[in-house]
Amino acid sequence: MFDAALPIWAERGVDRTHGGFYEELSASGEDTGCAFKRVRVICRQIYVFAHGAHLGWSPGEALSQKGFHYLQAHAQLGPGEWAKCLSRAGDVIDRTTDLYDFAFIIFAAVWRYSISGDAAARRCAVDTLEFVRGRLRAPGGGFAHTLPFGRDRLQDPHMHLAEACLFGFEALGDERFLETAKELVDLFKIRFFDGQTLGEAFDLNWNRTGVPLQPGHHLEWAWILVEFQRLTSQDVSAYAKAIVDFAERHGVNPQTGAVYDAVDGDGHVTRSSSRIWTNTERLKATLALFELTGADPRPVLTSVLRLIFGRYFAGQIPGLWVDQFSADGAPMSTAVPASCVYHIFLAFAELLRLEPKIRALPGA
Repeated sequence: MFDAALPIWAERGVDRTHGGFYEELSASGEDTGCAFKRVRVICRQIYVFAHGAHLGWSPGEALSQKGFHYLQAHAQLGPGEWAKCLSRAGDVIDRTTDLYDFAFIIFAAVWRYSISGDAAARRCAVDTLEFVRGRLRAPGGGFAHTLPFGRDRLQDPHMHLAEACLFGFEALGDERFLETAKELVDLFKIRFFDGQTLGEAFDLNWNRTGVPLQPGHHLEWAWILVEFQRLTSQDVSAYAKAIVDFAERHGVNPQTGAVYDAVDGDGHVTRSSSRIWTNTERLKATLALFELTGADPRPVLTSVLRLIFGRYFAGQIPGLWVDQFSADGAPMSTAVPASCVYHIFLAFAELLRLEPKIRALPGA
């Protein structure tokens, strides 16, 4: 994290010509010339550098500040309102109001505030949350994932909004963030979760539309639910355990330990490939249940870490990785997406945080 990943993304992932951060790097760590910059990726990199600074990596503060100023200068359309995508030069090329991106605006702003006390970052987070609560609220619960309101409902943007709001409440102490997180967890219980699995897409009446399920999202939600329980003392452990159980039984390749990219509602594999982020979410879910229940995380941690270091990181420039492999271990990608630095960094930050407790387990 500190010797390889943060330095290479700070040195090579920053666009020093136009500002902001590159969308991706090549396997050799060079700019690929990608013609666009997604706002969500800019936000994720602001977070990564802010969290790095929080853990003592001193260059992170200035990099998070630089990214946040770029975000405000190029992507902001109004108070709490943001573009979805910029050109390489920083011009708005997609003005779509997108809940997923707004969630990461909040996430980046609260992390920026947490290390700097920057009033502009706090205002950004609050204004964006108020835009979501005031303009994106949808009939039947939850929020529209885009404007104008479409014909479907998506789980994933709500998940990331819940994550951002939990961090927002912890960093700002503003009850509106916790109220929204509670609303989203209730939506998880009532709409997204059917007692066994987590749906991905729904029609306007909250009927599932047959879109394949993502085990990685099951694992990601488990970590968020445990964070929610920690902050509220509201017991959601049964939900966290249930979605981890489904993902572990049906979403993990028994030969390799890799988390499948997609399965159907009965647990049959529909995409046997595996991106790195699905495996970092398995790491986080295992650590979350360890912290919540005391369940020994070492068997899963051993499997996940051997897989990540032995497959995704192996043979790559330190700090880079192969993003996706087929079920038989063949690489399926060449570019290294900046979007996944967030997944990797957060997972390993959690591992570092809990490492002393893991080392204290009997026979560790």
